[in-house]
This record gives sequence, structure tokens and C-alpha cells, in this order.
Amino acid sequence: MATKPSPAMRRYLIRLTTCMTLFVFLIFAVGWLFRHAPPTGALAWGAAVLPALPILGTFWTIFRLLEEETDEYIRHMLVRQSLFATAFCLSIMTVWEFLQNYDVVPSGTHGFGAAFLWFVGLGVGGMVNGLAMRRDCAEDELEEAE
Repeated sequence: MATKPSPAMRRYLIRLTTCMTLFVFLIFAVGWLFRHAPPTGALAWGAAVLPALPILGTFWTIFRLLEEETDEYIRHMLVRQSLFATAFCLSIMTVWEFLQNYDVVPSGTHGFGAAFLWFVGLGVGGMVNGLAMRRDCAEDELEEAE
């Protein structure tokens, strides 16, 4: 049975949608700019950083959710998911850096850097949480049946 999202979750979804909409717009706009009228100097730096800003906003959005959510169990699961994402990202990036140090793989990640891996880890952590929640519910049902 689905439950109504908390006010904190609704604010999170609005913030996340805003950040991701800005990201999609900026990634295409800045890509077009660099292909058709490449800026130089400080303008190039500023333009290249623009698509990163909504990603930073997304990190802020996730951590605001952790602050604003009042349900302790949901907050616990969100913290667990974030910690999983951090461990996932740091593990992969650590191995990748050693592979680069010894010239086993070429340097650079071609856009698949730490933020991308952290978000992948966040998704995997969400799936792990889903399995844990199902297990917890099944255990609760078994206890109630006894």
C-alpha cells in the first residue's frame, strides 16, 4: 500500500525536479555553445561550470531532505542510502585512480566521475534499502503471526 509523501519529501521532489530540469537544459545549451561559438578565457570557465551547478544543487537537495524529514525510520534509510552511495563511489574511484596511476587505463573518466558514480550508488543503495524494508516487514509479519 502506497503512503502519501511527507511534506519534506514533496519539497525534495520539487527541488530535485527543478535541479534536474536546469541540468538538462544547461548540459545541452553549454554543449551547443562550445560546439558552435566556443568561449575563451574566463567566459569558457564560467560556461563549463554551469552544468555542474544543478548537480551541486541536487546534493544540497538530498541533504535538505535529511534535515527536514521528521520520520526517524525514513531518515535512517536515507542516511543509509547516502552512506552506501559514498562507499560505492569512493571504492570505484579509488580502484580507478590506481589503475590510472599504473597506466592500466587512460586518464580521465569522460564524464563518468565521482558525482555520476555517487548517484549510481544512491540508486543501488535505494534498492538495497527496498530489500531491507521488505525483509523487515516480513519479519514483523512473522512475529505478529506467532
